[in-house]
Amino acid sequence: MVTCARHFEGETRAEISSILEELGDSDPQITITEMSGILTVNTRIDPKDIVKKVHEKIEDEPWAMRYTLRVIPIFATVNTDTESITKAVTEQIHKLKPDDTYRITVEKRHSDISSGEIITQIANQIKNKVSLEKYDWIILVQVLGKISGVSILKDEDILSVEKEKRII
Repeated sequence: MVTCARHFEGETRAEISSILEELGDSDPQITITEMSGILTVNTRIDPKDIVKKVHEKIEDEPWAMRYTLRVIPIFATVNTDTESITKAVTEQIHKLKPDDTYRITVEKRHSDISSGEIITQIANQIKNKVSLEKYDWIILVQVLGKISGVSILKDEDILSVEKEKRII
Protein backbone atom coordinates (compact mmCIF):
# COMPACT_ATOMS: atom_id res chain seq x y z
CA MET A 1 0.00 0.00 0.00
CA VAL A 2 1.26 3.46 -0.88
CA THR A 3 0.00 6.79 0.38
CA CYS A 4 0.38 10.23 -1.19
CA ALA A 5 -1.08 13.71 -0.93
CA ARG A 6 -4.65 14.03 -2.18
CA HIS A 7 -4.98 14.48 -5.94
CA PHE A 8 -1.42 13.30 -6.67
CA GLU A 9 -2.36 9.65 -7.19
CA GLY A 10 -1.44 9.66 -10.91
CA GLU A 11 2.02 11.11 -10.27
CA THR A 12 2.54 8.68 -7.39
CA ARG A 13 1.54 5.75 -9.61
CA ALA A 14 4.21 6.78 -12.14
CA GLU A 15 6.82 7.18 -9.38
CA ILE A 16 6.14 3.72 -7.89
CA SER A 17 5.89 2.13 -11.33
CA SER A 18 9.36 3.44 -12.17
CA ILE A 19 10.83 1.98 -8.96
CA LEU A 20 9.17 -1.39 -9.55
CA GLU A 21 10.53 -1.46 -13.10
CA GLU A 22 14.05 -0.84 -11.72
CA LEU A 23 13.48 -3.83 -9.41
CA GLY A 24 12.40 -6.04 -12.30
CA ASP A 25 8.59 -5.85 -12.37
CA SER A 26 7.54 -4.09 -15.56
CA ASP A 27 3.87 -5.00 -15.18
CA PRO A 28 2.69 -4.33 -11.61
CA GLN A 29 -0.97 -3.76 -10.84
CA ILE A 30 -1.16 -0.29 -9.31
CA THR A 31 -4.68 0.76 -8.37
CA ILE A 32 -5.81 4.19 -7.33
CA THR A 33 -8.43 3.45 -4.68
CA GLU A 34 -11.65 5.34 -4.14
CA MET A 35 -9.98 6.79 -1.03
CA SER A 36 -8.06 9.92 -1.91
CA GLY A 37 -4.32 9.55 -1.39
CA ILE A 38 -4.22 5.74 -1.27
CA LEU A 39 -2.93 3.35 -3.90
CA THR A 40 -2.64 -0.40 -3.76
CA VAL A 41 0.21 -2.18 -5.48
CA ASN A 42 0.19 -5.82 -6.48
CA THR A 43 3.66 -6.86 -7.55
CA ARG A 44 5.82 -9.95 -7.66
CA ILE A 45 8.59 -8.04 -5.83
CA ASP A 46 8.92 -8.66 -2.07
CA PRO A 47 7.40 -5.61 -0.29
CA LYS A 48 10.45 -5.35 1.96
CA ASP A 49 12.67 -5.05 -1.16
CA ILE A 50 10.50 -2.18 -2.36
CA VAL A 51 10.91 -0.38 0.97
CA LYS A 52 14.67 -0.93 0.79
CA LYS A 53 14.83 0.40 -2.78
CA VAL A 54 12.80 3.52 -1.95
CA HIS A 55 15.05 4.09 1.07
CA GLU A 56 18.16 3.85 -1.16
CA LYS A 57 16.57 6.17 -3.72
CA ILE A 58 15.91 8.78 -1.02
CA GLU A 59 19.54 8.55 0.14
CA ASP A 60 20.95 8.84 -3.42
CA GLU A 61 18.42 11.16 -5.04
CA PRO A 62 16.03 12.66 -2.46
CA TRP A 63 14.44 14.82 -5.16
CA ALA A 64 13.37 11.70 -7.10
CA MET A 65 10.71 10.82 -4.50
CA ARG A 66 8.30 13.73 -4.83
CA TYR A 67 4.85 12.22 -4.41
CA THR A 68 5.06 9.03 -2.35
CA LEU A 69 4.48 9.63 1.37
CA ARG A 70 4.43 6.12 2.88
CA VAL A 71 5.12 2.59 1.65
CA ILE A 72 3.39 -0.01 3.80
CA PRO A 73 3.97 -3.70 3.07
CA ILE A 74 0.78 -5.77 3.19
CA PHE A 75 1.19 -9.54 3.45
CA ALA A 76 -2.47 -10.61 3.36
CA THR A 77 -5.61 -9.10 1.84
CA VAL A 78 -8.94 -10.23 3.29
CA ASN A 79 -12.57 -9.22 3.58
CA THR A 80 -13.22 -6.64 6.29
CA ASP A 81 -14.63 -8.77 9.08
CA THR A 82 -13.04 -9.64 12.41
CA GLU A 83 -12.88 -13.38 11.67
CA SER A 84 -10.99 -12.96 8.35
CA ILE A 85 -8.65 -10.34 9.79
CA THR A 86 -7.87 -12.49 12.85
CA LYS A 87 -7.22 -15.54 10.65
CA ALA A 88 -4.77 -13.51 8.51
CA VAL A 89 -2.91 -12.47 11.67
CA THR A 90 -2.71 -16.03 13.01
CA GLU A 91 -1.24 -17.17 9.67
CA GLN A 92 1.62 -14.68 10.14
CA ILE A 93 2.10 -15.03 13.90
CA HIS A 94 5.04 -17.43 13.45
CA LYS A 95 7.23 -14.32 12.95
CA LEU A 96 7.07 -13.59 16.69
CA LYS A 97 9.44 -15.39 19.03
CA PRO A 98 8.08 -16.31 22.51
CA ASP A 99 9.73 -13.30 24.22
CA ASP A 100 8.80 -10.73 21.54
CA THR A 101 6.34 -7.96 22.34
CA TYR A 102 3.80 -6.47 19.96
CA ARG A 103 1.28 -3.73 19.45
CA ILE A 104 -1.81 -3.74 17.27
CA THR A 105 -2.52 -0.76 15.04
CA VAL A 106 -5.76 -0.45 13.11
CA GLU A 107 -6.06 2.26 10.43
CA LYS A 108 -9.64 2.47 9.16
CA ARG A 109 -11.09 4.15 6.12
CA HIS A 110 -14.65 3.89 4.80
CA SER A 111 -15.74 1.29 7.36
CA ASP A 112 -17.69 1.23 10.59
CA ILE A 113 -16.15 -2.02 11.85
CA SER A 114 -15.08 -1.67 15.48
CA SER A 115 -11.33 -1.19 15.98
CA GLY A 116 -11.72 -2.37 19.56
CA GLU A 117 -13.36 -5.59 18.43
CA ILE A 118 -10.58 -6.26 15.91
CA ILE A 119 -7.91 -5.61 18.54
CA THR A 120 -9.63 -7.81 21.14
CA GLN A 121 -10.07 -10.72 18.71
CA ILE A 122 -6.43 -10.57 17.60
CA ALA A 123 -5.05 -10.16 21.15
CA ASN A 124 -7.04 -13.20 22.29
CA GLN A 125 -5.08 -15.32 19.77
CA ILE A 126 -1.59 -14.21 20.82
CA LYS A 127 0.28 -15.36 23.92
CA ASN A 128 3.04 -12.73 23.65
CA LYS A 129 3.07 -9.59 25.79
CA VAL A 130 1.61 -6.33 24.52
CA SER A 131 3.73 -3.19 24.66
CA LEU A 132 2.37 -0.01 23.15
CA GLU A 133 5.64 1.90 23.34
CA LYS A 134 8.58 -0.54 23.34
CA TYR A 135 7.37 -3.29 21.03
CA ASP A 136 9.24 -5.66 18.75
CA TRP A 137 6.45 -6.07 16.19
CA ILE A 138 3.48 -4.14 14.84
CA ILE A 139 0.37 -6.05 13.91
CA LEU A 140 -0.99 -3.66 11.31
CA VAL A 141 -4.54 -3.79 10.01
CA GLN A 142 -5.32 -1.39 7.16
CA VAL A 143 -9.09 -1.28 6.62
CA LEU A 144 -10.00 0.08 3.19
CA GLY A 145 -13.76 -0.27 3.02
CA LYS A 146 -14.74 -3.89 2.36
CA ILE A 147 -11.13 -5.06 1.98
CA SER A 148 -8.42 -5.07 4.66
CA GLY A 149 -4.67 -5.51 4.50
CA VAL A 150 -2.95 -7.35 7.34
CA SER A 151 0.76 -7.41 8.14
CA ILE A 152 3.06 -8.25 11.01
CA LEU A 153 6.01 -5.89 10.63
CA LYS A 154 8.95 -4.26 12.32
CA ASP A 155 8.96 -0.45 12.51
CA GLU A 156 11.70 -0.28 9.88
CA ASP A 157 9.55 -2.23 7.38
CA ILE A 158 7.21 0.77 7.02
CA LEU A 159 8.73 3.63 5.08
CA SER A 160 7.79 7.23 5.71
CA VAL A 161 9.41 9.32 2.98
CA GLU A 162 9.11 12.54 5.03
CA LYS A 163 10.94 11.00 8.01
CA GLU A 164 13.66 9.56 5.76
CA LYS A 165 14.27 12.91 4.11
CA ARG A 166 14.62 14.60 7.51
CA ILE A 167 17.33 12.09 8.51
CA ILE A 168 19.44 12.75 5.41
